[in-house]
Amino acid sequence: MQSPTPRVPRQPTAIRTETDARLTAELALVVAGARRRALRDGDRQIDTAHLLHSLIESVPEVRTVVGDGPQVARVLGYLVQRSIGYGLRWQGSVEDSGTIAVVRETDADASGWSPSAVTAMEGALERARLRGDAQAGGIDLLACLAADRESRAVEVLGRAGVDAALLAGRIAEMSRHVSQG
Repeated sequence: MQSPTPRVPRQPTAIRTETDARLTAELALVVAGARRRALRDGDRQIDTAHLLHSLIESVPEVRTVVGDGPQVARVLGYLVQRSIGYGLRWQGSVEDSGTIAVVRETDADASGWSPSAVTAMEGALERARLRGDAQAGGIDLLACLAADRESRAVEVLGRAGVDAALLAGRIAEMSRHVSQG
């Protein structure tokens, strides 16, 4: 008897080469980590929770903004549980919080990114542009993830006791200090 061929998930693709060039090395590592996590978890696409997980693991500044050690540990705990139970209801579905006017599921499938993740990444690039920077960084992406109240990332933050609105406020305050300094 021959065993069935194992299902190998399709690897999510890069956003676009020109977009990848507009990411700091740090954020490019975050994207690569999110891509690996989605593939390992058997998810069809990178979503905002994959991005949040990779951000918290990879960017010290993000961990500082999210909160103290125990709070970061709670967020990571929920993100780790994603593949072993919590979040299984997300598998096989497209994350679309409504931040994009019209997205066909086939478009999201083809890109390897959820519509919400694409919107967050585009928002991060726009934040950098408005600040006069050529590249987006981890805090830019975190700000955009926290702003989408219907995203999986915000759901995880909320379950871990992190108020996304307060987080967005801390990031805005931090950005004001940087632009004034």
